[in-house]
Amino acid sequence: MATATQNGHHTNGHVAIEHPDNPLHGLSPEQIEAIGREFDELHEQVKDSLGERDARYIRSVIALQRRLALLGRLELIASRWRVPWILGASTLGLAKILENMEIGHNVLHGQWDWMNDPVINSRAWDWDTASTAEAWRHSHNYIHHTYTNILGKDRDLGYEIMRIDPEQKWHPVYLLQPFYNILLAMLFEWGVAVHDLNFEAIRKGEKDSKQLRKELKGIAGKARTQIQKDYVAWPLISGLVMTLIDVAYFSGRRSQAKPGGNVLGRLVKRRSFREPFVRTLTADVAANLIRNVWSYAIIFCGHFPDQTYTFTQEETENETRGAWYVRQLTGAANIDGGPVFHVISGNLGYQVEHHLYPDMPSTRYGEIAPKVREICQRYGLPYNSGPFHKQLGMVQRTILRLAFPGGKHRPKPGAYDGPLVRGKGERPVPEVAVRS
Repeated sequence: MATATQNGHHTNGHVAIEHPDNPLHGLSPEQIEAIGREFDELHEQVKDSLGERDARYIRSVIALQRRLALLGRLELIASRWRVPWILGASTLGLAKILENMEIGHNVLHGQWDWMNDPVINSRAWDWDTASTAEAWRHSHNYIHHTYTNILGKDRDLGYEIMRIDPEQKWHPVYLLQPFYNILLAMLFEWGVAVHDLNFEAIRKGEKDSKQLRKELKGIAGKARTQIQKDYVAWPLISGLVMTLIDVAYFSGRRSQAKPGGNVLGRLVKRRSFREPFVRTLTADVAANLIRNVWSYAIIFCGHFPDQTYTFTQEETENETRGAWYVRQLTGAANIDGGPVFHVISGNLGYQVEHHLYPDMPSTRYGEIAPKVREICQRYGLPYNSGPFHKQLGMVQRTILRLAFPGGKHRPKPGAYDGPLVRGKGERPVPEVAVRS
């Protein structure tokens, strides 16, 4: 664990690493308190304005996702042919992305609890992924969003398996991280599923064995459900439906069959059951890969580009509400994009706004983003954002460089001086809301 020294450096094992100045250091206690009040007021303004259009949005997205999932499954019944396979895998992959990103992640954050809906709420919802809702709420909603980017406390910082900050002590195992980084992207839902187990606590004997058994049982239950649904049940349905279609077709042409020919023989020769089963199975694998890689890319782009700050535990001792907001603001990074991009990213292209207000309905992030930028301009704070390819490129460069010993912090952005409105669908900051 890095520890603070009097000259502003931090020690990491035997190596001293210069840590970029925390933006908090340039703010007075009065400014920090004022920032806290402004962000609290913005939250309350949005909370008071929630209503039917917000409820209508989430219900419409859920309906769209279910229609896409059904369409993808129907397309995959004919997956023995290339075009339906491609269409089915793509449609199902998009449905899984919507379910995980814009629906599951956000519902489990409690963003729609104000509706008092018996199903669309953080306690009742279970999502289409290997992670249990309970484990996710603990590891993500509580641990990550409380201790964002605090070294030694935020276990999402490198997901306990990767070195993504120079102040993380290097170990030879990190030489392999460029390779298991690819594996993590492909199997992201499974990595998330076991993340809350906290392997370090298990290794140190700090985890209660009863709790560990409970968590393993929960993961096993979700894993069984996911495997049965995607890799057994739906391929089986495709195989059976195509077999019945072929039976009807061959039965109708029996009079034209060659001597000695029969329907069963034709089914075997045509692989009426086997081929649709296997092709649907591979398409389901492809759909899950699409969802996993996309989720990985969006989440990593929101947390690990060069512009984001990390913090020591000493820096965050006795942290005020305003200081918490500044840490959330500077510990996350946005991804520029249009309305469609933001929907399929779960509006996590607005990762900064999400970390400021994890319980705010995701559709409101784009609306408040100009106001957040305006606050950053007035207080000389950075506002981290950039195009998708740039953010992802920086993340991969960091993963490659920090696989080896050493490394240093890259330059951090200064006070935000860009436009208040950056993307389509955003609204200018009302003049009455701007304080001098």
